Amino acid sequence: MNTYAPRRPQILVLAKAPVPGRVKTRLCPPCTPAQAAGIAAAALSDTLGAVTASGAGARVLVVDGRYPAPPGWTTLAQRGGPLGDRLANGFADTRALDAPAVLIGMDTPQLSAGQVDAALAPLGAADGPDAVFGPAVDGGWWVLGLRDPGHAELLRTIPTSTPDTGGRTLAALRHHGLRVHLLPRLRDVDTAADARAVAALCPPGSRFAAAVAAEMPALTAGSHPAHGRDLAAHHRGGSGRRPMNAATMPARTAGIR
Repeated sequence: MNTYAPRRPQILVLAKAPVPGRVKTRLCPPCTPAQAAGIAAAALSDTLGAVTASGAGARVLVVDGRYPAPPGWTTLAQRGGPLGDRLANGFADTRALDAPAVLIGMDTPQLSAGQVDAALAPLGAADGPDAVFGPAVDGGWWVLGLRDPGHAELLRTIPTSTPDTGGRTLAALRHHGLRVHLLPRLRDVDTAADARAVAALCPPGSRFAAAVAAEMPALTAGSHPAHGRDLAAHHRGGSGRRPMNAATMPARTAGIR
């Protein structure tokens, strides 16, 4: 039983730089690669904003590619090939902070600072659990927190991008004797249907919701992605806003399968 008072948990955001053709490829079609990158940039921006507003002891962006982290953040490059290795390495590269670690991706932009704090709090309690785990609707997971980040080594052997990745991960945590605190199941963004559903859950002022509204307004049956892009440009021009894309998305400050 854990009876010591741990340091304030740190939070890691595993992300990809929003480069067209490299992010949110499952949105294409109906989106173009540029539209998908704009939506990804907005998702990352909202995620970083929620984490910045949370009570995390440290904030670390573990990124594939180049992306400017908000002030006060630490940036680390992702290491490894398979996703399981990159996840485990992200935890390993922050162990020097000697604090519990909570990892999320950039695919749940509906997260609020309060929900982030709800993931951090159990690991900050003197007699809290060994892990926190939040399953995703698609069978993966959206958050994993570990009192001892060294336990992330088990992620190297769990197949990713399968319908039972989340179930296998939870089973592995329990098999290793870890007491797990379960968090609510959330929907992450993989498909156009996901994007619209998640956008409806986002708080007012969400960049993600605005990007989905701008980039996907005409993506109905039989429509062409270029038409959606032209219509989005028309709306942006009428409002005086700059286009939402990977190059211009401000840093207001991967669910994992």
